Amino acid sequence: MANMELQMPTKYDPKEVEEKWYQFWLDNEVFKAGKDKNKEPYSIVIPPPNVTGMLHLGHALDFTLQDIIIRMKRMQGYDALWLPGTDHAGIATQAKVDAKIREEGLNRYDLGREKFLERAWEWKHQ
Repeated sequence: MANMELQMPTKYDPKEVEEKWYQFWLDNEVFKAGKDKNKEPYSIVIPPPNVTGMLHLGHALDFTLQDIIIRMKRMQGYDALWLPGTDHAGIATQAKVDAKIREEGLNRYDLGREKFLERAWEWKHQ
């Protein structure tokens, strides 16, 4: 028999693999919780992300660990829900913008609501 070794690709091609599996996950509703009332619930509700500075590798590590934990709980038979947050309160963002304004000898009340919101959007775009 000729040399028929199977070769593993040297580079991971996410499009080749993930498109198929993502559709399978959607079709099988693996991201939905509450379908089976006989399973014990397990959830991870992360604190809302805030615009407090540059993203770094620690953010990716945090989300990766949460993803690993929630997948493990699903495999253990839990009715698992991972609910990522969004910045709905903006308290940490407000603190950063307040500090920047204080450097100018002002506070948010000196600016008023509209000007403060403009500054917050500027900070976000940075």
